[in-house]
Amino acid sequence: MRTHLKALGILAAATIALTACGESPNARPADTTSDSPSELVFAVVPTDNSEELLASFEPVVAAIEEETGLPVEIQAVSNNAGVIEAQVSERVDIAVYGAFSYYLASDVAEVEPVAKDQLSPEPGSGSISSFGITAPGSGITSLEDLPGKDVCFTDPASTTGYLAAAAALMEADIDPEEDLNPVFAGSHDVAVTQMIAGDCDAAFVAETFVTELLPARGIIKDGDTETFFTSDPIPGTPMVVGSWLSQDIRDGVVRAMEQYDAVSAVEAGFCEEDAQREAPAPWGEDVAGSPACEWGGTGAFAFEPATDADYDPIREICETTQAEVCRDDA
Repeated sequence: MRTHLKALGILAAATIALTACGESPNARPADTTSDSPSELVFAVVPTDNSEELLASFEPVVAAIEEETGLPVEIQAVSNNAGVIEAQVSERVDIAVYGAFSYYLASDVAEVEPVAKDQLSPEPGSGSISSFGITAPGSGITSLEDLPGKDVCFTDPASTTGYLAAAAALMEADIDPEEDLNPVFAGSHDVAVTQMIAGDCDAAFVAETFVTELLPARGIIKDGDTETFFTSDPIPGTPMVVGSWLSQDIRDGVVRAMEQYDAVSAVEAGFCEEDAQREAPAPWGEDVAGSPACEWGGTGAFAFEPATDADYDPIREICETTQAEVCRDDA
């Protein structure tokens, strides 16, 4: 297995962060092994509100419990590196995190993607782009307007919040470190709000934060931002399973993702009435308005099958940028 030295450095630093999140997902009963556990540990990384995120995954967890016959403990871990470190030690069996985090994890942990977000009934609808956004009237209309400007990114290891934008900037002969003033906000929502507040001239974030998530929370409204850049689509958020688990357990996780979606999860009794919402119009007239469970952190309709090859675009971005977080010699 090829090892990213940079990733290992991140992982070593993450141990403290993982422990600080509360009960660490590192304990298994003494009479079980990682391939045949008495319960599964499911880790997610919150963007801002961990309680809302955990609640959105409760129906997903219920489906996995139904199909595997095992209880599932879901935990919010403070950062992607903490989850990957736990996967290296075979302490997190199932995880949902960004595409770039899977790219890192695949080189240091025995994991495989089994599903990815499907935001509507249309296959492939979970792919998202990086948006470059600015305030109306800023005068920024393209990447070429950014040199010398303060630009908010999310994190150096974020695909939609940095790497995709960095690749596009480099292709435009703009050095994202030297030709502009990068500001790493730490999360997509903070990058957007800092830009609106005037702390940055522009920001790069995942499109869903601009088009869906932040408007739904009342944090931004139409007219607060203008989009001047849209990247090529990035593969949807993966659900990753430890290869150390028995084939029966892994098959059970796959069945749970194949057999249920946000609407059928209601019919299966995976979410209480007070935790349901109306299926939105973009899901199509067949289901629009039907009761639906929250189905993961992106408000997806379903999860669809995923393979390692789906994340080749991340490898291509890393080849273009030679970013420190991507390089073996970092």
